[in-house]
Amino acid sequence: QVQLVESGGRLVQAGDSLRLSCAASGRSFSSYAMAWYRQAPGKQRELVAAITTDGKTVYADSVEGRFTISRDNAKNTLYLQMNSLKSEDTAVFYCAAGSVDGGRSYYSRGLMEYWGQGTQVTVSS
Repeated sequence: QVQLVESGGRLVQAGDSLRLSCAASGRSFSSYAMAWYRQAPGKQRELVAAITTDGKTVYADSVEGRFTISRDNAKNTLYLQMNSLKSEDTAVFYCAAGSVDGGRSYYSRGLMEYWGQGTQVTVSS
C-alpha cells in the first residue's frame, strides 16, 4: 500500500503564496495518478488539481491560473504551488493517489485509492 504525508500548510494572508508537499512511500509512485483535494468546514470535499502518470494536469475553475500541480517522481513527491491566495481557499488540503489516468470529471468524483491525513491552510482576509 501507499502512504501519503502532506506538509506545508499554515496561516497566511490574502495575496500570499504557499507550497504544499506530499511525500509518498513505496516503489510505485510513478505509476499513480496524483491529486489534491480540499475540504472546508461544513462543505463537501472538492477537487483542486490532478496530474496523470504522463504529466497531464487538470484544475478546478476556482484555482485555474493561480495554482500549479507538479510531481517529482525521483523524490516520490507531489507539490501544489498556490499563488494569490484568497480567504475562500481556507480548507484542509488532502493528497491522494489512484490507479486511473482520467480527466476532470473523473477526478471530481474522488475515486482515489490512497489518501493522506491532510494539512490545514488558513488564509486571512
